[in-house]
Amino acid sequence: MTTFSYFFIFSLIFLANYCDGRLVINTWRFPQAAEAGWSTLLSTNGAVDALEAGCSYCEATQCGLSVGFGGSPDESGETTLDSLIFDGRTMDAGAVGDLRRIKSAMSVARHVLEHTKHTLIAGDQATEFAVSMGFTEESLITEVSTQIWANWTQNNCQPNFWRNVEPDPATSCGPYLPIRSRNIDYNRQKDSGHIDVKINHDTIGMVVLDGNNNFAAGTSTNGLRYKIPGRVGDSPIPGAGAYADNAAGAACATGNGDIMMRFLPR
Repeated sequence: MTTFSYFFIFSLIFLANYCDGRLVINTWRFPQAAEAGWSTLLSTNGAVDALEAGCSYCEATQCGLSVGFGGSPDESGETTLDSLIFDGRTMDAGAVGDLRRIKSAMSVARHVLEHTKHTLIAGDQATEFAVSMGFTEESLITEVSTQIWANWTQNNCQPNFWRNVEPDPATSCGPYLPIRSRNIDYNRQKDSGHIDVKINHDTIGMVVLDGNNNFAAGTSTNGLRYKIPGRVGDSPIPGAGAYADNAAGAACATGNGDIMMRFLPR
């Protein structure tokens, strides 16, 4: 274990004791999200309430352009959202994937948690569900996301997430067709450096511990920049994006979502 790991664990223990057991912590440098969660935790003492408030703050303010509307356009230029909320007290989870035209992904995930017997709803049907629950349908595209997408298309759609197709995705935009060769290359590592890690590495994950020793964990993201439309990442997948269990604790993951979905839910 590294010195940083010891420092991090010590810091968590210190914070938990200093705050009378209550704790809000999140990935990346989004302190206002933690403050929003902490303020709600002080007023409600509810882990799920605080989690929703903290992640919703980032959705509304577009933290790092990796959360909420107006960031990470897909190949078609549209921004879509994934979110997960996991209640460690009940072991229930609610999530949305590839949510379109709804800004409050975390709150929609909470409605999945509280008003359905499902764990994950995705795509246009997730949008329909959100509208039926009273959420407003509106475009998530902004001038900024449109310009990001335009710059990408002008750069021959580089980088992208295609392989074993023609025309060559390393030099051309689509539409693509499967190559006719039987020699399909399944090597995912070969092009791993082709995707910008800084803009395609992570979003917000948050863990909350309330005064009754209840954990909650969750995520919210607009996913990989330039992803193939319809892609759902690790963030809304329980056990890959986040997990919470009052008997054990809670955690959020960080890294390449398409890899983590293959190895984390065990």
